[in-house]
Amino acid sequence: MKVKKILISQPQPADLEKSPYTSLAEKYNLEIEYRKFIRVEGVKAIEFRADKVDILQHSAVIFTSKKAVDHFFRIAGEMRLEIPETMKYFCMTEATAYYLQKYIQYRKRKVFHAKQSLNELMRLVKKHKYEKYLLPCSESHKMDIPARLDKDKIKYNKAILYRTKPSDLSDLNIPEYDMLVFFSPAGVHSLADNFKDFQQGETIVGAFGPATIKMAEKAGLEVQVKAPEKNAPSMSMAIDQFLDEERKKKRRKKK
Repeated sequence: MKVKKILISQPQPADLEKSPYTSLAEKYNLEIEYRKFIRVEGVKAIEFRADKVDILQHSAVIFTSKKAVDHFFRIAGEMRLEIPETMKYFCMTEATAYYLQKYIQYRKRKVFHAKQSLNELMRLVKKHKYEKYLLPCSESHKMDIPARLDKDKIKYNKAILYRTKPSDLSDLNIPEYDMLVFFSPAGVHSLADNFKDFQQGETIVGAFGPATIKMAEKAGLEVQVKAPEKNAPSMSMAIDQFLDEERKKKRRKKK
């Protein structure tokens, strides 16, 4: 099957020219479209209060994303809480750590960051194991960080501050795409929610991350393009390798 049109279930990159998907489109003469399959909805202050999590009883916060940062300070604002200057922040990435400058005065003595590695993040947390941590997260959060915190006997509470909802995709003609690419279990759920009669047929499915792959397979989809893999740490690289192999197969058939 020749792949001509791909739907990426994410927003269009800010700098489209520098996107690896643009390079893919040029290399294989593809039409690539972007569409956000999920939307984020903040938990209201009244709902958060019902969980009886006292933000000010914590001395440190673990942030896994910029969304978590935004919703942490949003809920603090709605509840009229003044976050103390002594609060420490532990971030999964450097980008998230620097994003904190939107809300606080950045000081290295209270902002710590890993380089997108859970093991590195946990090393930082364990150096400050006597802090009481708050983990802002979504309603359908991954369990890898809570599992590690439990294993290392770190005192923490989860704060459910936002949830993901399926976007309205009713204007899309899904059968016209030769490949659908997913980056989260919620994205797969959104496909099922919007297109209840969807049949994969010859459509190629790509999925990033073990949780997304598992959800896609649970939904009855065959995942032909998987990432990250040893030779394809990114989804764009995985798609490139898949398309290159398909091109080679066609050449072999012609001989």
